[in-house]
Amino acid sequence: MMLRTDAVKAVSVVTTGDGEVHHEHVFGTRKPELLWIFFGRRWVRLPINVYVIDHQDGLVLFDTGQDRAVVTDPDYYPDRITAFFYRHIFRDIRIGPEDTLPVQLERVGYSASQVRKAVISHLHSDHVGGITHIPEAELYAGEEGFAYMRGRDHPERQTVFRDRIEIPGARWHMIPFGPTHDPSLAPFSEAFDLMGDGSMIVLPTPGHLPGSVSMLVRRRAAPALLLVGDLTYDERLLDRDQVPAVGDADQLRRTYAKVRALRANNPGLVILSAHDPHAREKLSGRYGGDRPSDRPTSVTGRG
Repeated sequence: MMLRTDAVKAVSVVTTGDGEVHHEHVFGTRKPELLWIFFGRRWVRLPINVYVIDHQDGLVLFDTGQDRAVVTDPDYYPDRITAFFYRHIFRDIRIGPEDTLPVQLERVGYSASQVRKAVISHLHSDHVGGITHIPEAELYAGEEGFAYMRGRDHPERQTVFRDRIEIPGARWHMIPFGPTHDPSLAPFSEAFDLMGDGSMIVLPTPGHLPGSVSMLVRRRAAPALLLVGDLTYDERLLDRDQVPAVGDADQLRRTYAKVRALRANNPGLVILSAHDPHAREKLSGRYGGDRPSDRPTSVTGRG
């Protein structure tokens, strides 16, 4: 595999608003799902991040954030049942006019028209919501995610909104994973070289939602980054094998083990989740947080 670590000129993070999710959503639980969804009273406020990679051949996004229509369009949800469930899973979503993807990109020195490619970690609405703002970009997603979406009667009740994903003109590509023998990617045996130069490698990381992927970003004279979507909500939870309440717990733990082994093969690897409130500090090397508590300062008790 060709490797050009000088191809990545900069990596930034922008935030397309924030919202509250159940404590169990982040830290896991043994409670039945419907119990914590409808009766859980502890909430965690999280940002909705998009990672921006300035590559010599064009701008690349990892995820595209949440569509502001979720707070402005009364017809955003396709039916009342979906709206009922969604509002019990997420609440107090705050996305102002300044939080849209185009405005956020401008704040870090780019424009939406510059985006050449976007890798979508998975098809939940807060990761794919910005695709309407980048109509010329090539969109990459896991094939299993599209199969999951197309194979269910009501994927929107799992916050997968097909009518907002398969939009006219969207340039979707199913990620063509192939065998890899790169020792630095072990124990992953399949990968996809997004730019053909080894600087951005997409890896299958199942467990959260079918088709979930992560992306390894390799840079000159700086630690490599692993962008993991919602595989975990905090790198330190991954360290202690603590999985969220959303997804396949056994599969998540198998993926966690592979990610920890990948980190061992890439000393200094920085793991960044889609909802990491410390992403900017981590990218600048200024973050030195302690191990996570199950009572983070962002938890509220309003119910």
